Amino acid sequence: MKNKEEVSEEEKSTEQQKSESIDDDSVKDDPQSEVVESEESLEKSEEEIAVDPLSELEVQLEEMRDQVLRHQAEVQNVKRRAEQDVEKARKYALERFCNELLPVVDSLEMAILSEPPDQEDSESILKGVKLTLKMFVDTLAKFNLEQMNPEGEPFDPKLHQAVSMVENNEVEPNTVLSVMQRGYILSGRLIRPAMVVVSKASE
Repeated sequence: MKNKEEVSEEEKSTEQQKSESIDDDSVKDDPQSEVVESEESLEKSEEEIAVDPLSELEVQLEEMRDQVLRHQAEVQNVKRRAEQDVEKARKYALERFCNELLPVVDSLEMAILSEPPDQEDSESILKGVKLTLKMFVDTLAKFNLEQMNPEGEPFDPKLHQAVSMVENNEVEPNTVLSVMQRGYILSGRLIRPAMVVVSKASE
């Protein structure tokens, strides 16, 4: 037979176990707890969904910005090339026309260098030819056509064309002794080199 104290202890133990079991069941079966967990999970998924489109938009924005910058650079390059082409066309539009006129200038210069005919009015004719040549050259100069007469200057293969070389110890080698045909530069661009005779040292 159990005494009263032992029975009382067993009852207390049994009641405590029941209470703990009830607490565990209440925690497990608490619908409010499940709702809280579900809401937290939903918030996390919504945050992830919100972050991903934002990143994609940033990438797209950066790509569009790069495309705009490239298009702007291309437009600037096209504009610059067009301006350069217009400038070149303006500068050298007269090149062909000037090339057609240069033989006329050469003929006038040759007429002046040639011996005048044995006539009374030869001096007046020579003066007229010289005046015509001067007017011609001055008119060409108004359109930036520069005449080159490099006699006595060092030979420059970029501007001069040597037709012959002559030994001469009185000047430095590669000096232009005489000009057979003058050269011309149009707006800084060579359109005809000067044909020259160049000195060389004696062998």
